[in-house]
Amino acid sequence: MIARILPSDVYAEECFDDPDGPPLFPAEEALIAKAVDKRRREFTTVRRCARRALGRLGVPPVPLLPGERGAPGWPPGVVGSMTHCTGYRAAVVADADRVLTLGIDAEPALPLPEGVLEAVASETERKRLLDLAADRPDIPWDRLLFSAKESVYKAWFPLTTRWLDFAEADVDFDPAAGTFAARLLIADRPLDGFAGRWQVDAGIALTAIVVAKAG
Repeated sequence: MIARILPSDVYAEECFDDPDGPPLFPAEEALIAKAVDKRRREFTTVRRCARRALGRLGVPPVPLLPGERGAPGWPPGVVGSMTHCTGYRAAVVADADRVLTLGIDAEPALPLPEGVLEAVASETERKRLLDLAADRPDIPWDRLLFSAKESVYKAWFPLTTRWLDFAEADVDFDPAAGTFAARLLIADRPLDGFAGRWQVDAGIALTAIVVAKAG
């Protein structure tokens, strides 16, 4: 499903449940030794997805351990992103010689809990969402905005190793094209913003950002 919003040189693997599969590496298992069942299943399945995607790049299975601020550590020469929510897990990877950075996020296609939108969106963004909802009430635009900002952060952090607040990116959707533009609102930045794609299908809201390397 997520492959539909990704370029062909980005490899994606996804699951809609938690099937049996290869065990975790010992270093990964140690991280979730005391985790509740839900966390164990999410952690395990998304890493199985990631290793399948890496295999399509010709990269052998390796432990995928969280690093600074929980960002997954990828093998040398690889950029990637993981996401999981109820009923969905996915991982995407690409050759670092071709792709500078990427970020994906999946969310249940349901309205955000009360009070969350005000915490993550500016007044301007909230007004845009009202206009979008008037034309396309079938889309949970508030949840999609949240997802897009998560994808922005996941694409931003590998470039900078710096935090990016929800208020530091302005997201604007194009409902006809299935795209969004994220403008960064901070002075010290390696680029002005990100272009992304979105879709809502099978009860899942998905966003993805892929930044190709110049040349």
